[in-house]
Amino acid sequence: MIRFLSFFAALMMVASTAFAEDKAAETPAPGATEPALTTPATADLENTLYMDLKDGRVVIQLRPDLAPKHAARIKELVRKGFYDGTVFHRVIEGFMAQGGDPTGTGTGGSGQNIPAEFSAENFSRGTVGMARAADPNSADSQFFINFVDTPHLNNQYTVVGKVVSGMEFVDKITRGEPPANPDKLIKMQVAADVEKTTPVEEPKVPSDSTIPVPGAEVKEPATEVKTEEKKE
Repeated sequence: MIRFLSFFAALMMVASTAFAEDKAAETPAPGATEPALTTPATADLENTLYMDLKDGRVVIQLRPDLAPKHAARIKELVRKGFYDGTVFHRVIEGFMAQGGDPTGTGTGGSGQNIPAEFSAENFSRGTVGMARAADPNSADSQFFINFVDTPHLNNQYTVVGKVVSGMEFVDKITRGEPPANPDKLIKMQVAADVEKTTPVEEPKVPSDSTIPVPGAEVKEPATEVKTEEKKE
């Protein structure tokens, strides 16, 4: 019995030591730095779009590495306010939401076609692609956002960006081809234009500084007193 208890006690000591070592491994060492989080301050704001919908803000990361001409043209149109107030005229459940047509009919655009920039990037949920006609080089201002993965679009349409925040608001866009009461794209902005910071001015020290020197006698400035001349 005594041998059994001794063996059991030894086993418990080994288990306790192993548990302590595991906990020590999980605890960061003093002075260790936490992994950096991706924040708007560290994001590529020049290639980030803020798209305001009725339910909230959607953040889109453009992909100039995949489609430089399309990304540049979209930013140009955004800065002109081209997309503000346009509607999502074609919204298909289990597929995508399409917008960017100033006429709201699906036949309009900005009047400037962009050559195709197809890539190997997958069309997954949240992917922003460029709508076009049968001609691969007919993309203009219209775009679509995937509700689901659509691999059949791979290498057939230009991937121009990806929703990185607010996809739940995209999911709430009213369905229809066209919808009876289509949702509007309230406002689209380039993040760099929104997140501009005002430079902090350094405090200016007057040339005739009046900062007293320690131990020096402080003289009060002479005050000029004016009296009005009494008139009889």
